[in-house]
Amino acid sequence: MAEDTGLYRKGRGPTRYPENVKEQAVKMYWECRSELGSNIEAARHVAGLLGVGSQDTVLNWVKQAEIDGGVRPGLTTGEQEELRRLRRENAELKRANGILKAASAFFAAELDRPQNK
Repeated sequence: MAEDTGLYRKGRGPTRYPENVKEQAVKMYWECRSELGSNIEAARHVAGLLGVGSQDTVLNWVKQAEIDGGVRPGLTTGEQEELRRLRRENAELKRANGILKAASAFFAAELDRPQNK
């Protein structure tokens, strides 16, 4: 059974954290970073306080906040969401195209059959 760690449960696959928790974690990280002197220690401390998965989760949020803020290169959150949407749309269009091709082949075969009247 999954262990209850405060705000969220561990062991049940990826957890979606609310944006306000992510923002709070990033803010707390930067406040703790100067005091603790280490990225890992600051992330571990914040993760423990907020009950989030791990220090890596907090570090990922900090990295994404830096990208979104233009401090670090990479895809912004908005760009990632648009890319996911376009990939889903592309997959759906490929499925629809496959269905249309199969239907076209079926009807073409029907037209080529001799008609018994």
